[in-house]
Amino acid sequence: MSSSAPASKSPAILVTRRLPDNVRSRLARDYSADLNEDDGVLSRDELLRRARDADALLICPTEKMSAEVIAALPERVKMVSCFSVGVDHVDLAAAAERGLIVTNTPDVLSDATAEIAILLMLGAARRAGEGERLVRADRWHTWSPTFHLGTEITGKRLGLVGMGRIGQITARRARGFDMEIHYHNRRPLDAELAGDAVYHESLEEMLPLCDVLSIHCPLTAETTGLLNAERLALLPDGAIVVNTARGGVVDDEALIAALKSGKLAAAGLDVFNNEPNIHPGYRELENAFLLPHLGSATVETRDAMGFRAVDNLDAFFAGKEPPDRVA
Repeated sequence: MSSSAPASKSPAILVTRRLPDNVRSRLARDYSADLNEDDGVLSRDELLRRARDADALLICPTEKMSAEVIAALPERVKMVSCFSVGVDHVDLAAAAERGLIVTNTPDVLSDATAEIAILLMLGAARRAGEGERLVRADRWHTWSPTFHLGTEITGKRLGLVGMGRIGQITARRARGFDMEIHYHNRRPLDAELAGDAVYHESLEEMLPLCDVLSIHCPLTAETTGLLNAERLALLPDGAIVVNTARGGVVDDEALIAALKSGKLAAAGLDVFNNEPNIHPGYRELENAFLLPHLGSATVETRDAMGFRAVDNLDAFFAGKEPPDRVA
């Protein structure tokens, strides 16, 4: 890790991971920025040691800001700017109790994540992962009328768990495939936003109507393990499950069992419990289309996320309310 300090009076920012070059340049220009050039994940002790000289932290989801870590932060640290929209890696209650401001980066990653949701639907339905492995392993030897058959998503019923920004954009993209949209949310959307999407107050009411189920809700105490064995059993036989939200929303054992038994045709997953150390059962399943948390992984989006995180820092150090404050 190296440091750059453009001016002695600039606020000191600890940046815990290597961010895109454009973002790093702005940080180095405007702040006394301790930049992680190696991009290694900081241990708890290393993070706290580096934080001694920081007025604020710019962190990623790899940094777990538990109540214990927050309590151990030096008093001079007044803000944590998250390079993410999700903040389940930060104990917000502990942050609020300490008076620590926490911000996130909403809005800017919605399109990219919705694209990945559609990619997962198509990849799972059309068995794209299996097909790619066949070609690479030189096991594709012929064509036949019944070779490697998948299923279409065109005209199918799509159920969305969570209808925030990403869910709404996913619905718009899915309409391009003439999918019938259903959604479960804490409350129904205004008619203008919902369009022809059908609202279901109960998740259990919606699940039997879903040929494809796509998860877009945040990870909270209420949503942890939301998609369990009982709810998976309510899906139609041959349904497809897609998750671009957080791995903890899904019960891994239950989903793996449903994929093994044939209850589900396939799953498309971009997020996992304890990632990157995912449940080994997923690797054994040909009908699990797996991606390494690529939801926001585009040049455009990662730049925008970084700029949004710095915008929040700029506002705070200018004596203004950060626009994306969550604690």
